[in-house]
Amino acid sequence: MNEQKTQDFAEQLGALAIEGVTDIVVDCGEITATVDPASLIAVATQLRDELSFEQLMDVCGVDYLQYGKDEWQTDSAAAGGFSRGVSGSSVGRLSFGDEVDPLADGEPRFAAVYHLLSIKHNRRLRLKVYATDNEFPVVPTVTDIWACADWPEREAFDLYGIHFEGHPDLRRLLTDYGFVGHPFRKDFPLVGHVEMRYDPQKRRVIYEAVSIEPRVLVPRVIRKTTRKNTTSAVVADDSSADTAKGDA
Repeated sequence: MNEQKTQDFAEQLGALAIEGVTDIVVDCGEITATVDPASLIAVATQLRDELSFEQLMDVCGVDYLQYGKDEWQTDSAAAGGFSRGVSGSSVGRLSFGDEVDPLADGEPRFAAVYHLLSIKHNRRLRLKVYATDNEFPVVPTVTDIWACADWPEREAFDLYGIHFEGHPDLRRLLTDYGFVGHPFRKDFPLVGHVEMRYDPQKRRVIYEAVSIEPRVLVPRVIRKTTRKNTTSAVVADDSSADTAKGDA
């Protein structure tokens, strides 16, 4: 849809006053409707039957823990890039010496996001459903409305720990059977909890404590080299500033 048609449809959607839709936002040419989890099934059914959103394109999870915060607090970039990656005392993704900041009271951490397509009207719509319980996030399954939601909901459960109530077969999809935790959660350590290898003496795969040192990845600077007229990725460290000056 073009920008005007997108805005027109957003206004049409708002005029319908669908019960359970708490907010409708148009941003970057896309429409996002926030839906109360208790009303998700009714809203999804109405969108499918009355507005011809017959196709569910994807279901994904979102973790809003420390949303909007960055590991590298900077508003500018230098020719030499950053100095060297830091090694925080925490093995989490976002905490460096301090514990992960908790969310404000009542602020939801997890959301399930549904991307819908109307083939008949050539329209797209995003539904966002926040789980009310941050410790045990639960939203209803939409597999009875769009059967193709089966595997995407399993993926969101596996990676984010979002439970889809009523799902016919909610099992892990991408990780191992005995995997501990949910790897896309923001507080999940980048190095994981365990590592696995094949033991030739025991003739089986065994799990051990992680031997990798917790670390933060070093940012990379993309710059063009004048001598070969090619583009290369250079690890940004303290000495790269001199190299950048020479190339310039």
